[in-house]
Amino acid sequence: MINLLKKHLLSKSAVIGLVLITSLLSGCGFKLRGDYLLAPELKTLYISSQDIHGELTRTVKQHLIINQVEVLESPQQDKPVLRILKDELNRRTLSVFANGQVAEYELIYTVKYQLVFAGQAPRDYSFDLYRDYQDDPDLALAKSRELSLMLKEMRRSAADRILRDMAAITR
Repeated sequence: MINLLKKHLLSKSAVIGLVLITSLLSGCGFKLRGDYLLAPELKTLYISSQDIHGELTRTVKQHLIINQVEVLESPQQDKPVLRILKDELNRRTLSVFANGQVAEYELIYTVKYQLVFAGQAPRDYSFDLYRDYQDDPDLALAKSRELSLMLKEMRRSAADRILRDMAAITR
């Protein structure tokens, strides 16, 4: 009987502890990553880009839609515009093999964009993302697939960064 009572009290205290931790986390404003609280002015916007069908533009649109932002098909006078001005990948040699072939690159993904509110000057933003990439000429097919996956991940990181910047905007 005493063992049963101990088990019952232990499970009750575990439930109470779980409820307490959950309420503390939600009370302090904790949110899972990827869920951004955007200003009401940014809940409807238009995205323009030099490459409207580019990977970064599509990824940003997907992230905005996930965060309940209405992405307009055409610009409207009173709605903000997100202009993706540049997304560019450069690479720099970090090391070479003894035979002179490149062994390792540093990938540099540069993103420049503007956020334009009606009647205001554009707000310019830019950032760089860096990744190291080891090349091996003997595994060319596998390395090209790895590079493709790395670029996709960098674009996702860039889209997250754009949304974080937008979430920090207060007017």
